[in-house]
Amino acid sequence: MPDFIFKGKVYYNPVQLVMEQIGGTWKAPILWRLKDATMRYSALRKDIPHISDKMLTTQLRELEEDGFIHRKVYAVVPPKTEYSLTEQGQEIIGLITIIRNYGLKMMEQQGVK
Repeated sequence: MPDFIFKGKVYYNPVQLVMEQIGGTWKAPILWRLKDATMRYSALRKDIPHISDKMLTTQLRELEEDGFIHRKVYAVVPPKTEYSLTEQGQEIIGLITIIRNYGLKMMEQQGVK
């Protein structure tokens, strides 16, 4: 497959592109939590252990920029922001499910509970 440019960056294969979009420690867990419900920032923060406020904010912005999530801000006091999956975000859940199930299988094989 020839190299290609996406958003100004050179990629050598489509797997590299997808893994950059959803890879890392936090993006897949964020998407996973949004698969069944719209969530507020505070609910995501409580539901994802070990993530810092700065990292959650950064990851949410990147996921929004890449078209996986929608951010809706309500003009109320105190401010209210909700996050939900876009159609593209719903599509990627199938892949995350496969990766998650494979990870669970690997954990079981290693005796991790």
